[in-house]
Amino acid sequence: MSEIQLKYGCNPNQKPSRIFMEDGSDLPVTVLNGKPGYINFLDAFNGWQLVKELKKATGLPAATSFKHVSPAGAAVGTPLSDTLAKIYWVDDLGELTPLASAYARARGADRMSSFGDFIALSDVCDVCTAKLIKREVSDGIIAPGYEPEALEILKTKKSGAYNIIQIDESYVPAELEKKQVYGITFEQGRNELDADEVLPGQIVTKNKNIPDSALMDMKISLIVLKYTQSNSVCYVKDGQAIGIGAGQQSRIHCTRLAGSKADNWCLRQSPQVLGLKFKDTIKRPDRDNAIDLYIGDEYEDVLAEGVWQTIFEEKPPVFTREEKKAWLSRMTDITIGSDAFFPFADNIERAFKSGVKYVAQPGGSKRDDVVIECCDKHDMVMCFTGIRLFHH
Repeated sequence: MSEIQLKYGCNPNQKPSRIFMEDGSDLPVTVLNGKPGYINFLDAFNGWQLVKELKKATGLPAATSFKHVSPAGAAVGTPLSDTLAKIYWVDDLGELTPLASAYARARGADRMSSFGDFIALSDVCDVCTAKLIKREVSDGIIAPGYEPEALEILKTKKSGAYNIIQIDESYVPAELEKKQVYGITFEQGRNELDADEVLPGQIVTKNKNIPDSALMDMKISLIVLKYTQSNSVCYVKDGQAIGIGAGQQSRIHCTRLAGSKADNWCLRQSPQVLGLKFKDTIKRPDRDNAIDLYIGDEYEDVLAEGVWQTIFEEKPPVFTREEKKAWLSRMTDITIGSDAFFPFADNIERAFKSGVKYVAQPGGSKRDDVVIECCDKHDMVMCFTGIRLFHH
C-alpha cells in the first residue's frame, strides 16, 4: 500500500488528507486495527524513531508515550521499585516484563500529560504490556510486531476501534526529508545524531565524575529532546524521563516546566500521597487529577468540605510547603538535557532545586563561563556536546 487516505488533517476542516510515499513504493506500516488519523501518524512515526534509538543506545527495550508530537514520557525497561509500581498503578499486575516496565515508566512519569496518548514500543508487544495498555486511556500504538494474544487484547480497546500500527523495523528513510509550509517546500538532511558519538563530549566543570548510570541518562535525555518540539528541556532519572518541558519560547520556562513535572514525580512517592485513601469508585484518571491538585497550590479544590467526601474515604491533611520542600530535598543525581545552550545561570539554579547533578547541553553561549561557574558552585558535572537538537 503506497498511501492511506485519512479522515482529515490536523483539524476536521483540513481535507483532503493522506499519507503516502512520493516514489510510489509501499508504506513501511500496516494498520492492523482502527483508523489512525493525521496526528496519530505524526505521533507514531516520531515515537517509533525515539524508541528505536533508545533501544540502540542502551540495549534495553524502550517505550514512549506521545501527545501532540512531543513525548509526555519515555523510558527503558528497568525493573520497578515497589513505590514506583504503586504510583504508576501497576502494583496489582505482579512482575512486569522489561517492555511492560518501560511503558509503565513512560506512561507513569507524567500521567496527566499521557492521558489519551499514542504509544510507541521498540520491541514486539507482549501479553504483559498489552494487559497494561488495555486499562489505560490511549489512542493507539505502533510497534514492530505483536504477539497473537497481545494483538487480540488490544483489539478490544475502544469498542474495537483502537488504532494498532505495525512498522517494518528494517525500513530506512531517505537521507533528505521535505515538508511544505504555505505551499513552499522545505528540504533538509535527516537528523542522524548518534548519542554515543557526542557523549560525554567536553566536560567543562571542575567535577568530571560521570557514573555509567548518569551517562545512560544523558543519552536518554538527548534522544528524547531530538523528538520533542523546541525549545525543550528533559530531566531524566534511572533510565526514564521524569520531566519534559516542550515548545516554550523561553528556555527558563522549559526548565521550570520540566522541573515542576520532575518535582511532581518525586512528590507522588511521598508518604503523604502514598497514604491517600481513595474511594473504591474513583477511577485512575480521576485519582491522577486529584493527586495533581493535592500536591499543588490548588489543594483546596480537593480538600474543600463537600468535595473531599466524593474522592477520599478520609480527609487527608494539607501537604504543607515545608513538608514538600523536605521531601524534594531527597531528589539527587538527576540528569538534565537541553536542546540548545543555556544562556543564563538561572536555568542551572532552577535545575539544582530539583536535584540535578548532571547537565548535558550544546554549549556555545556568550555566558558559558557564568553557567559553568554556577555548576561548579553546586558541584555539578556539565558536558558540552557541541550538538543542537531543535525539532519543529
